[in-house]
Amino acid sequence: MAQAVEDWYKQMPIITRSYLTAAIVTTIGCSLEIISPYNLYLNPRLVVKQYQIWRLITNFLYFRKMDLDFLFHMFFLARYCKLLEENSFRGRTADFFYMLLFGATVLTSIVLVGGMIPYVSESFAKIIFLSNSLTFMMVYVWSKQNPFIHMSFLGLFTFTAAYLPWGMIAGHAYYFLEDVYPKMTGRRPLKTPSFIKTLFADEAVVVARPAEVRFAAPPVDGVRR
Repeated sequence: MAQAVEDWYKQMPIITRSYLTAAIVTTIGCSLEIISPYNLYLNPRLVVKQYQIWRLITNFLYFRKMDLDFLFHMFFLARYCKLLEENSFRGRTADFFYMLLFGATVLTSIVLVGGMIPYVSESFAKIIFLSNSLTFMMVYVWSKQNPFIHMSFLGLFTFTAAYLPWGMIAGHAYYFLEDVYPKMTGRRPLKTPSFIKTLFADEAVVVARPAEVRFAAPPVDGVRR
């Protein structure tokens, strides 16, 4: 059993494995009070005035308490993030990383801009962790690229529905700019920057060709008949 789990973990693509590991370690660390969530949450004032830049990243790693909601999102990360990286982004690790970077930027911008709008600023101020939204963004992108495949939630998990719209906004923005807009105009606005591509050595995609099939000639007697 342990060997099977180890093999499953090692077979994950690099970005999925790294994000899943960071999320689990961070959430467990907070549950055991080794790490304080107060040092992780998104706080624009602390980011700007005290240069606590890490909060722009750590708020995507903490999935709150260890409950069914946490298992639900880990299932999504292990499944749909993996499917995206292995299929849609196969051999394009840098592009997949750039997709996550784009989604994280859009989600953070939504919270920052919403916090400056009167009457709704208090609601946006309560959004201090965007990990759930980023997970929903990946699920949304996968669903748009695989519209005829049924999604399974196992019928066991509940999730925080309030985070779903923001993930959908970020996911749809990426899907439109990466898949729809280039087909309409021939331009690709979300082309992955070269400095990100240098961070990842994409593996060459090898497409297996079917073996050449030859059919034996029919017997001579059969042809005469």
